Amino acid sequence: MKALNFIGNEKTVEQLGALIDANRFPHAVLIEGEEGIGKRTLARLLAAALVCRESEKPCGECSQCRKAMENIHPDIFEYSATGGSRSFHVDTVRQVINDVYIQPNEADYKVYILGNADCMNESAQNAILKVLEEPPSYAVFLLTAVSKSAMLQTILSRCVTVTLEGVDIDEAVRYITNRDDFQDVQALKNALQTFNGNIGKALDSLQDSKSFELVEVCNNICKSLVSGSEYSVLTACSAFQKDRQSVVFAADLMKNIFRDSLVSNNDGNIISGQNETVKLLKSSLTRNQLVNLISVCDEIKKSAQMNGNNALIITKMCYDLRRAVGS
Repeated sequence: MKALNFIGNEKTVEQLGALIDANRFPHAVLIEGEEGIGKRTLARLLAAALVCRESEKPCGECSQCRKAMENIHPDIFEYSATGGSRSFHVDTVRQVINDVYIQPNEADYKVYILGNADCMNESAQNAILKVLEEPPSYAVFLLTAVSKSAMLQTILSRCVTVTLEGVDIDEAVRYITNRDDFQDVQALKNALQTFNGNIGKALDSLQDSKSFELVEVCNNICKSLVSGSEYSVLTACSAFQKDRQSVVFAADLMKNIFRDSLVSNNDGNIISGQNETVKLLKSSLTRNQLVNLISVCDEIKKSAQMNGNNALIITKMCYDLRRAVGS
């Protein structure tokens, strides 16, 4: 399968492309990964490949591909929630169900891209499950989710799940600079390092100061854990009061910082991009403390993705981080 405008995760793309070429593509695929990692881009690439009738799919030039890339193909449907808890409504799922049994207009497949499917409540998931259990032979569902943990097990059992990871930093820099006129390549590289190869987050951060403010908050939390200042930890965590996605972001970044502090040597192998904080933690905390902090970050992220009460998540976050270092 030709990757076209999608880079990274080559093995995943190759495996999915082989299934398309062999006419063995599953009826439902769940694409999992953090915000900005390229889930929707991959879903659109797969949709174009499914409707393309050329030997090398997607060719990017036939009428089917052009319509797919211009988002006007009559057999490709895209629905997406806003990203908030329960924002993917059952009424939207009913629209899909009402349409799915109508034969395709032009292509061999009808493709339904369901973005932020992890924002479906249980009713919406149960509704789509009925179609996933016995789909028409021509129907393909491409679901995207930040985390599959928010999906019902019955949904997961009927999907092939793939997880996307960040792109190699140098590869991402080449891709972006070849496509866009970036004046400050070093700033771009720093952003990609900070966000662990997540192109979407890196580009957003260069246009939005909020992301870099959150990076500073995470650094402050790490420094406060070293100093043992309970007040400083609480003050820093208050930045997450109104935004659950900020909690997910912080959990990811701090996990990378703690991981760097645990395993990095003096060879510059720092995936978080937070060199000074990593040096401080490496010289101040024990291996067990860092391992405990990594586990806390995993639990924080899981709680936030499960749409728990944000105030309780932040309170628990402060308590568990401090307990992990024994303060």
